[in-house]
Amino acid sequence: MSEAPLAGGTIIGEDGLARPTWASTDTLLRDYYDTEWGMPVRDEQGLFERISLEGFQAGLSWSTILRKRPAFREAFLDFDPDRVAALTEDDVERLMLNEGIIRNRAKIRATIRNAQATITLREEGGLVDFVWSFQPESTPSPKTLSEIPTMSQESVALSKALRKKGFSFVGPTTMFALMEAVGIIDTHLVDSHRRGTSGVWA
Repeated sequence: MSEAPLAGGTIIGEDGLARPTWASTDTLLRDYYDTEWGMPVRDEQGLFERISLEGFQAGLSWSTILRKRPAFREAFLDFDPDRVAALTEDDVERLMLNEGIIRNRAKIRATIRNAQATITLREEGGLVDFVWSFQPESTPSPKTLSEIPTMSQESVALSKALRKKGFSFVGPTTMFALMEAVGIIDTHLVDSHRRGTSGVWA
């Protein structure tokens, strides 16, 4: 691939589009960046999936999670909260034998508990409204990757609030990554072809 770096921290690909370095070489990451990352997720099942996958990603590369996402979706019943919430300890043991996913017992159990917490949240308006209520009044405008924060006042608050509701593996850094991924904030570099495409931020 012919690429030309820009001073702003993006790279011009052979298609003439500017992307950050992390999305410029790996085809899977590039497609994810171009079509999904940063776009609003406003349905319960979709948001529960993103929270679950962000939790599994902690300590690993996102490309690893993306490659395993089809297996994750099969293992966790398309991340239907009602079906995941009903999984038992026998299911945990079964999932621990599934080589297609990240076999971390604590994270598997957390996904089940988080599904149960998601169901409980329906009594208070639901997961989507709850998470999106932490949208800040402004979003970062990074010119380089080094200018992108790893957490924020809002991600700290969201983390604490979700923990109080029974969620786990929802630390401030993980929640900041979630907010980036689902469009609550826009951390696309200012000269990226994706900047401002979510419709959430002008």
